[in-house]
Amino acid sequence: MDIKDSAVLVTGAGGFIGSHLTEQLVRRGAKVRCFVRYNSRNDPGLLRMLPYEIQESVEIVMGDLRDPDGVRQAVDDMEIVFHLGAIIPIPYSYVHPREVMATNIGGTLNVLLAAREVGVRRVIHTSTSEVYGTAEYVPIDEKHPLNAQSPYSASKIAADKLAESFHLSYDLPVVTIRPFNTYGPRQSDRAVIPTIITQALTQDQVLLGAMHPRRDLTYVADTVSGFIAAATVENNVEGQTINLGYGEDMSISDLAQRIVQLTARDIEIVFDASRIRPPRSEVQQLLADNSQASQLLGWQPQVDLDQGLRTTIEWISNRLSLYSPGQYVT
Repeated sequence: MDIKDSAVLVTGAGGFIGSHLTEQLVRRGAKVRCFVRYNSRNDPGLLRMLPYEIQESVEIVMGDLRDPDGVRQAVDDMEIVFHLGAIIPIPYSYVHPREVMATNIGGTLNVLLAAREVGVRRVIHTSTSEVYGTAEYVPIDEKHPLNAQSPYSASKIAADKLAESFHLSYDLPVVTIRPFNTYGPRQSDRAVIPTIITQALTQDQVLLGAMHPRRDLTYVADTVSGFIAAATVENNVEGQTINLGYGEDMSISDLAQRIVQLTARDIEIVFDASRIRPPRSEVQQLLADNSQASQLLGWQPQVDLDQGLRTTIEWISNRLSLYSPGQYVT
């Protein structure tokens, strides 16, 4: 199944992974429509950072995933839908659980209903490794129990089950992609790697919350290649849930030390209690079993951690004005 000349919708296109996915889809010849949350500034998010020729090649539609009519209009005439739109910050979900549920669950329902009505060729639904909670065994395969340790993860579990139900009930061609922690250029300092990098480049200390949790870190280009493979692979992947993770884990403490080494600065790593999540909500370990992605999609991560971190450090160091080093961004 060739992506070239296909009519493709990306929800959440203004976000971190969405902007990288949009760029690659355009470069591969797809006709891309971007669904971006409306704001009075007419700000398309990270799409504004794409090369000018890419920006000129996409159609931007502003709206809200919670609006079924707006979503239906966005899906109209599309062949493939990449559904990445969501409210994703976990600390934000502690404070605003109702908004998170309405967007992540209700918005997904609107996308699935519209895709069914239009008759799209395939829907790529975005999950998250957070749905697993703290690993009961490692590496985590797709059969691992789901554990809602935050309102955010609860919303994504519900959205994943909606996608599953639409495949089983209506034969909607849905593939659920479950990325583990993705990093790279354009990521906000809401995420741990930009938080560490911006502090390491500008301050004498790196302030962090819990440092013992372990995460499986995947460079954004690899994550994007997995999404595109899920949309284009010819074998029968509809109804499947597929992990996208590097297959190695690292503690936040070791990650911070690695980044400090790569910046070649003498930095102290300091515990900051204000950044601690509720004890039972913190996911202690995530480590992907990516064998299903290899078998079904022919996918393997290509960028190792040091290579990805160097590229990310260089990108951020040239754009520090976009960040707020030292501030706890939720």
